[in-house]
Amino acid sequence: MVRRRVLVLFGDRSAEHEISCLSARSVIDALDPATNEIVAVGITREGRWHLMPGAPALPSETGRMPEVTDASGPPAELGGDARRHELVVADGSRAPVDVVFPVLHGPFGEDGAMQGLLELAGLPYVGAGVLGSAVGMDKAVQKVLFEAAGLPVAPWATIREPEWTEAPGGVRGRVADLGYPVFVKPATLGSSVGITKAHDPSELDASLGEAFRYARKAVVEQAVTPNREIECAVIGNDDPAASVAGEIVPRGHEFYDYAAKYLDDHGADLVIPARIAPEVLARVQAMAIAAFRAVECWGMARVDFFLRGDDELWLNEINTIPGFTSISMYPKLWEASGVPYRTLIERLLDLAVERAEVQHAKGSHVRELHGDGEP
Repeated sequence: MVRRRVLVLFGDRSAEHEISCLSARSVIDALDPATNEIVAVGITREGRWHLMPGAPALPSETGRMPEVTDASGPPAELGGDARRHELVVADGSRAPVDVVFPVLHGPFGEDGAMQGLLELAGLPYVGAGVLGSAVGMDKAVQKVLFEAAGLPVAPWATIREPEWTEAPGGVRGRVADLGYPVFVKPATLGSSVGITKAHDPSELDASLGEAFRYARKAVVEQAVTPNREIECAVIGNDDPAASVAGEIVPRGHEFYDYAAKYLDDHGADLVIPARIAPEVLARVQAMAIAAFRAVECWGMARVDFFLRGDDELWLNEINTIPGFTSISMYPKLWEASGVPYRTLIERLLDLAVERAEVQHAKGSHVRELHGDGEP
């Protein structure tokens, strides 16, 4: 059997560097070595690529969060051509590559930048393309598309940093119109980094200051209260499917923030499947697929909702590279839907190759037309 050569990319320049390393460890551990040859590449916070000797270490093994440094392995870069893809290592060795699994969260990895690089290299890769990735990373733009698709979102406003600096009074007025409490989020980041909850006007300045540490644009949205946090996983290309729904119940945290997700082993209970009525589950699944299509997504996504009362659903956001750690919702939702972790990873790789083959066929047809002198 010819093994598929899978390049797993992780780390990178975003504030979610450590989370990416944790997710990559889970993905690498799940890949079947009988059918896949794993090429692990870590990207430093400065953007340098290094061939790693193996998967990143876990905090339980080292006592600290994992990271990629220049000492992690020899420098490497993509090489080859449209027919032969490979990783070129500084020591002169070359590692062929068939498909890429970019386990990258946040800017430079989840926002279309890496996807554009892989498109130019002609490499199949897991997940959304350039457009879907860019839109999925921008919480403000995706809300515009959700509304255009007729999907319900909570009242919200986009605040740009210069606007806040030059006209804070106007911003405070716009936020007051939404009604407190509000969530304040960096518009182009994930993993709950930089997200705070402003309960009243006295907390708004600090919340916006925190959001602008990470992005030039913030999203302020009315906190749907009381609410339950419901999540649904989607997989597929042209015919996406939705998983069962799950519920996140924070413990000792007001909401599912960064600490609850990654630093506190008991920060939240993941209730899978969610205790919701069958008709509500059907709506969650239909809305998740509609959101997936609204942002031109491919491969995978996790779609998050707020549920107020028994049946009032609000779409929160979509994540095109959801967390893949051992406690992440995306793989757990599929496991509860009858798809084990290892099978899920293999299916995502198959979808990446399938989409690349379709794109290659379209590109070949276009080249044939131009070769014949057609416009």
